[in-house]
Amino acid sequence: MEAASCCRVFSTQRCRFPLRRLSAPPWPQPFCTESSGGLVTPSASKRRSRGPVMAAKKAAEGEKQEDGKYKHTVDLPKTTFGLRANSVQREPELQKLWDDNQVLKRVSERNTGTAFVLHDGPPYANGDLHMGHALNKILKDFINRYKLLQNHKVSFVPGWDCHGLPIELKGKFIFLKSMDKETLSALTPIKLRQKAAKFAKATVDAQMKSFKRYGVWADWDNPYLTLSPEYEAAQVFCLLSAFTEYGNDINNLLQNKSHFVCLSILLFQLEVFGQMVMKGYIYRGRKPVHWSPSSRTALAEAELEYSENHISRSIYAAFKITNPSKSGMLDDFFPNVSLVIWTTTPWTIPANAAVAVNPKLIYAVAEVQSVFESESTSGGKQRKVGNILSSEKGKLFVIVASDLITTLESKWGVKLVVHKSFPGSALEHCRYAHPVNSNECSVILGGDYITTESGTGLVHTAPGHGQEDYITGLKYGLPIISPVDDEGNFTAEAGQFGGLSVLGAGNAAVVKYLDEQYSLILEEPYKHKYPYDWRSKEPTIFRATEQWFASVDGFRDAAMDAIRRVTWVPSQAQNRIVAMTSSRSDWCISRQRTWGVPIPVFYHVDSQEPLITEETIEHIKAIVLKKGSDAWWYMTTEELLPDRYRDKASEYRKGTDTMDVWFDSGSSWAAVLAKRDGLNFPADIYLEGSDQHRGWFQSSLLTSIATTGKAPYSSVITHGFVLDEKGFKMSKSIGNVVDPEKIIVGGKNHREEPGYGADVLRLWVSSVDYTTDVLIGPQILRQMSDMYRKLRGTMRFLLSNLHDWKPDNSVPYNDLPKIDKYALFHLETVMTSMKDSYESYQFYKVYQILQRFATVGLSNFYLDVAKDRLYVGGRVSFTRKSCQTVLMAHLLYLVRAISPIMPHLAEDVWQNLPFQYTLQDGSLANFVFDLKWPEKNEEWLSAPKDDVDFLGVILELRSEVNKILENARTGKLIGSSLDAKVYLHTESSDTVLKLKELSSASNDADALHRLFITSQVDILPILNEEITSSVPYTGKFSNPRTGVIWIGVTRADGAKCERCWNYTQDVGSFHDHPTLCVRCYGVIELQTQPAAAAVS
Repeated sequence: MEAASCCRVFSTQRCRFPLRRLSAPPWPQPFCTESSGGLVTPSASKRRSRGPVMAAKKAAEGEKQEDGKYKHTVDLPKTTFGLRANSVQREPELQKLWDDNQVLKRVSERNTGTAFVLHDGPPYANGDLHMGHALNKILKDFINRYKLLQNHKVSFVPGWDCHGLPIELKGKFIFLKSMDKETLSALTPIKLRQKAAKFAKATVDAQMKSFKRYGVWADWDNPYLTLSPEYEAAQVFCLLSAFTEYGNDINNLLQNKSHFVCLSILLFQLEVFGQMVMKGYIYRGRKPVHWSPSSRTALAEAELEYSENHISRSIYAAFKITNPSKSGMLDDFFPNVSLVIWTTTPWTIPANAAVAVNPKLIYAVAEVQSVFESESTSGGKQRKVGNILSSEKGKLFVIVASDLITTLESKWGVKLVVHKSFPGSALEHCRYAHPVNSNECSVILGGDYITTESGTGLVHTAPGHGQEDYITGLKYGLPIISPVDDEGNFTAEAGQFGGLSVLGAGNAAVVKYLDEQYSLILEEPYKHKYPYDWRSKEPTIFRATEQWFASVDGFRDAAMDAIRRVTWVPSQAQNRIVAMTSSRSDWCISRQRTWGVPIPVFYHVDSQEPLITEETIEHIKAIVLKKGSDAWWYMTTEELLPDRYRDKASEYRKGTDTMDVWFDSGSSWAAVLAKRDGLNFPADIYLEGSDQHRGWFQSSLLTSIATTGKAPYSSVITHGFVLDEKGFKMSKSIGNVVDPEKIIVGGKNHREEPGYGADVLRLWVSSVDYTTDVLIGPQILRQMSDMYRKLRGTMRFLLSNLHDWKPDNSVPYNDLPKIDKYALFHLETVMTSMKDSYESYQFYKVYQILQRFATVGLSNFYLDVAKDRLYVGGRVSFTRKSCQTVLMAHLLYLVRAISPIMPHLAEDVWQNLPFQYTLQDGSLANFVFDLKWPEKNEEWLSAPKDDVDFLGVILELRSEVNKILENARTGKLIGSSLDAKVYLHTESSDTVLKLKELSSASNDADALHRLFITSQVDILPILNEEITSSVPYTGKFSNPRTGVIWIGVTRADGAKCERCWNYTQDVGSFHDHPTLCVRCYGVIELQTQPAAAAVS
C-alpha cells in the first residue's frame, strides 16, 4: 500500500512527457491555446473571468491585450488532457489498452489480499441487452474494481443461461424460416437443439460485446454457459467420475480442452441432481402444477408473471345434496337444499371431487325468496342470473356462510331467509350430486384458506387443479382428476366437453351446461390477479401431471437457518425470501421441452416405474463427458443403460423431460465456485434484481443447502427495476424505452440522441439508490453529462497545473499554509466517507460526495483561490509549490476514488500524467489500477481543530462577501472582484485577533484578500456613521462562533498591477517596471536571472 502523506506519497520520477500515449485524439494539445473558452475548472467564478490569466490567455491566442508585455511571465496551465472527452472514440482505445496489457489479470495476480468472488447471475441469452442488464453488470463492476483497489484478488466470471423455452422457440423460429412444409418433419430434437445452441451462442457473443463496451471487467475468455462453461476446475470431479470407463481416454479429453470445458457445468448439474436423488429429495409424482398451454410445459413460480387486469368468468353454482348428514339437521329442507360454491375457473368443475368447508366457520341454511331481477348491471359489466332462480320448481334452500348472507343477497338480487345455523364441521360427510356426471361426492373439511372474504364460504375442490385442493384431497384420499391435455383442451375423460379449450370454448360450455341443469345461480366477470407464462404472455392453468419434484420440506429448516446467516442488502430483502421459502411448495424441476439438460431417468414400459440410481446417473455423466448432452437424444436406450441393464433394455424407455432452467442456473455454484481455482465457495456476493428472490437466489440456495448444507453466498444484494424518467415501465409500444447502447454511442440523430460514452451511463448507475426502482431518461442523462463534464474539468485543472511538477518540489506537511492543511484535512475526511460508502455498497453516496466536493466545494473555493499563486505567484515560489503539493494529493486521491465508477476517465487522466509515478515496491504505476486505495493519513487529520473550524467559518463568510461583491459589480462600482476592497468589523475580540492574523499572513496564501480574491481586506477596530456612510455596499454575517460581522465593499486603494491585476500602493515603485507590484517585480527579476543563480 502506498503511503498517504503528501510529503511521502509523491514518489515520482520525471520522464519524457507525455507518458505512454495512446493514439492522439483530435483535441487541441496545449491547454493555453485551446479555443473552447473559459478557465480550466468549469465552475470558475465569473469574478475571475476578466483576471490576468484570461488576459494572458487571450494574448497567447493572438488577441489584443494592452501591450501584452508580461504575458510570457504567467505560468499558464498546460496539459494534453482534453476538456472534451470524445468518449465514443476514446473509451474503446482505453479498453484496448487494458486488454493488450492484461491489466485485470496482472493486477489481480499481483494483489496480496484474499480472493473476492462476486458470482454472476446468468442473464438469458435470448436477445439484446436492456437498461436492467446495464444496471446489473455495472453495479457488479463497481464492486469488483473497488475490491481491486483494496488489494483483493478478483476473478469475475460472467455467465449466461442458455437453456429454456425462450431460446428453444427462437431456435425453432429460425429453423422454420428456412424450411418448407415437406421438410418440416425433419425438425428432430437434435436439429432443434443444434439451432437453439447456435442462437444462444450468437446471443452470448453479442451481449458480451455490449458488456465489454460498458467497461465491465471480467474473465471474458472463460465465461460459464449453462450449455458450455469454461472451467478447468471441473477436471477433478469429471475425471474421477469417468476414469474407470475411459481409462487412457482421459489424456485425449485433456487435450481436447474445448470439448471438455463445454461439458463441465452440465456434469456438475447432473452431480447436484444425483446427490439430491441419493439423499431422497427428488421424487416423481402426479401433482397440480402451473401449466402453460401456449408453451405446453410445466412452469415454476419464477417463470410466471401476474397480470393485475385478468378477467375471469366467475360463477355461483348450486350442488344439490343427495344424502344429508346423519344428524338429521338438514332433513326439514331435503330434497330442496343445495351447497353453493363460487369459482373463477368453471372449467375445473368436471374434475370436482368434493366441496370443502371451514370447520370453524358458521354456516346457514337460507331460503331463496323474492327474486328481484333476472339480469342486472354492476359497474358497467353484464351479469347473468341463472335459470335456477327463475324456475318454478318449488322452494330452494342454499347452504352458505352466515357472514355472507347480506353480501349474497345484494350480489344475487334475492332475499335470503335464514332457517338454521351450524358450524362447518357438522356438514362433513354430507353427500351431493356431481353437477356434471352421475357421481356422488362428499363434503369435506378444509383449512384456513376457506374464508368469508369472498365467495360463499364453501370451496369447489378439484385436487387435479389446485395446490390447496390437492393437499386437502390427499387427506381424504380423493381422486386426482385432470381431464386436460398439454394444449389446454379437455380430453375425452371430460365427456361432452372433450376437445374444447378450457380457457375458451370449454369454459363457456361448462357454464352453459350448469345453467341448463339448473345449477347456475349467477355468472359475472371478475377482475383479479392471474398467473401468465412469462415468455408467451398467455394465461396458465393448474393441471395435475406426472412431474419430477424436489422435496423442499426435507431441507426447509436448514434453508431458513442459512438465510438468517446471510447479509441482505437492503435488509428488508431477507423478509421477502423468508416468506417465499417458508411457504413454498415442492419444486417442480421437470419440463416438457427439448432444449435443456435431460433428466437422466428411464421408465419401465409396462409399470412406468422410474429407474434412476447412483449407477445410472454416473453412467450417464460418463457418456455426457465423452459425447456431450445431445447423446441422450440420439443414443438408444440400450446404449444409455449401464451394462447390467442392457439385456433388459427393451423393457425400458428413456425419459424426454428436461430440467427446469432454474435448476440449471441454480447449480452454477457447483460448477463455477466450488470447482475453479481462485474462486471461493460460498461466494462473497450475489447481486441481482429483486425478482430473483423467487428465482436464482432461491434456486441456488435450495440446491446448495440440499447438497452441501450451507448457502452458496455470504451476502446478497438486490436492485430494483429501471423505469423511464416519469416513473413508467418502459415499453416499445409507448416509445419510452431507453437503450443503453444509444446512451453510449448515440442514435441516428446525434443532436437528439447524443453519444455520452460508457462513463456517463456508469455515472448514472452510481447516482441512483438502486435498492428501489430507478428512473432514467433524456433529462436525467443531460444532468449526468453535465456532472461528468464538471468532474472532468476538475481533473483537467489538477493535471494542467502540475505540468512542471517535480518530486522534490513537495512541501513538508508542517510547513504548509493553514489553507493548504485545511484542504488536505477535508480531502482525507472526504476519502474516508467515500470508502465507507463503497464498503456499504451505497454508490449513490459516493456520487453525492463527489458532486459536493470535487465539482462544487473544491472548484468553487480552493481551486479558485489557488489560481493567483499558481499563475502569477512565481514558478519557484513557496506558495506555488505548497499549492502544487496539495493539488498532487487531490489528483492521486480523486483518480482512485472515481476509478470504480468512471474507469475510462480515471485511466485517461492517468495516461496524461506528466510524470511517472513509482509505487512503494519501486515499480511504475503505468495504469490507474496499479494503484491501491490510499491508507488513512493521520497527519492530515491532525490539523488543529480550532484552525479547521475557523477556516470553515471563513468559507461561510466568503459566501456572504461574494454576494456583496456581486451587488457592487451589478452597480458598476467594480468590474472584477480584484477591483474591490473589503472591510470587516466585529465586536468579538477573539474573532478580531483571528481575522487580523489571516489578513497579515506572512505566507500570503492564508491572507484574507487571497481567500476573498480581492485586492485588500481591512479589519476595522470601530464602526461609526462616517465609515458606514462612505461605504456604498454593505451586509452582515452572523455565526455563533464569531458573532455578527459587518461587511463593506468599496473600490480598492492604489494602482492596478499590469501583471496580476491586483491593486496595491506600491505599483510604480520600480522605474524599470513601473506598472508592477512588489510581488510581480520580484517574480520578473527572478525569471531574468541566469539559470544557475535562480537555482541557487
